[in-house]
Amino acid sequence: MADENENTSPEEQALADEWAAALSEAGDDAAGQDDIDAMLAAGEAAAPAAPRAPMEEFGSAPKFNQPVSLDGPNLDVILDIPVSISMEVGNTNITIRNLLQLNQGSVVELDRLAGEPLDVLVNGTLIAHGEVVVVNEKFGIRLTDVISPSERIKKLR
Repeated sequence: MADENENTSPEEQALADEWAAALSEAGDDAAGQDDIDAMLAAGEAAAPAAPRAPMEEFGSAPKFNQPVSLDGPNLDVILDIPVSISMEVGNTNITIRNLLQLNQGSVVELDRLAGEPLDVLVNGTLIAHGEVVVVNEKFGIRLTDVISPSERIKKLR
């Protein structure tokens, strides 16, 4: 220990002394491990052990309190979940060089022709096509073709 103190700089020694003082202060005020163990043992003796639920296997089916109807799943539980809906006019790929050169007045050519329907995306998944309309001075979209759920599932595969 004596050689360690000889090789340390005065700043390192001062920092070590500060830590030693802080640790000794905390040791004086804080409860020891024996006190903590005693408090835990007293708490366990005073309170009865809570009944434990049986552990379920990972492969087991979930248990629901509600009966399953023949009409299909109950969708009420998900009806208030927010989703993001967006309309895509078109897209293109450009280089970073061209991206950095864009400024006010620049024109970016898209992969769609004028008058082609827009894509309607929900959380990034195509669900319909539509055309732009103006309603009360705000843009909107009139759906012209809604993609069926079975077609959407086929596209995922």
